[in-house]
Amino acid sequence: MNNSSAPTRSYRFFDLVMAAFVTVLIVSNIASSAKIVDWGFSLFGLRLAFDAGTILFPVSYIFGDVLTEVYGFKRSRRVIWTGFACLALSAAVLWLVRIMPGESTWIAQTGQTAYNNVLGGISTGGIVLASLTAYLAGEFTNSVVLAKMKVATKGRWLWMRTIGSTLVGQGVDSLIFITVACLAGVFPWSLFLTLVVANYVFKCLIEAFMTPVTYWMVAKLKSSENEDFYDDKTRFTIFSK
Repeated sequence: MNNSSAPTRSYRFFDLVMAAFVTVLIVSNIASSAKIVDWGFSLFGLRLAFDAGTILFPVSYIFGDVLTEVYGFKRSRRVIWTGFACLALSAAVLWLVRIMPGESTWIAQTGQTAYNNVLGGISTGGIVLASLTAYLAGEFTNSVVLAKMKVATKGRWLWMRTIGSTLVGQGVDSLIFITVACLAGVFPWSLFLTLVVANYVFKCLIEAFMTPVTYWMVAKLKSSENEDFYDDKTRFTIFSK
């Protein structure tokens, strides 16, 4: 068992997990702006429609759980801020591309309107603010809850920690993202409740369904890295100290 007083050390797979985490974030962010999916049926009278990023975004929480469980909150915090910087950079690049003049053939065949409709949303203030705010709040909530539950349960019942932290973190993320996006005019208020409920339920179901994969990843990494971090002396701040 390691704790927060353990010396700093390097890991074989930490950077790979971080790269996968960031990739999932950026791809799901693009998909969220590109399309709203409708499954064609309702749950308790609410239409199950959600942004397409919902399909992939929950995987970031699985990586977040693995990072906190194996490497601890402080290293997970570094990954969360790296993801934040990469999301902001991708939004800035897409904004720059959006305002650059288009070539005549591209304008005739594709058009600026098509770009604006699909990718422009990621580079506008509303969706960027919604995405970044919800991401930070949700990921840090998820990481803190899981780390504290690990200490409280003495490392037992991993399934309870991963699902429990996701229920809280995804709730914070979904509520903030849809609220800010609706306030910014990205989504209509008529879809507010549908999007919040559908996003939350679907994300949590994916986390529960992927629990065996989480168990496998955690076991492999703990064995390969010889690490099983406990945040029993950690100060849970979002900034490094």
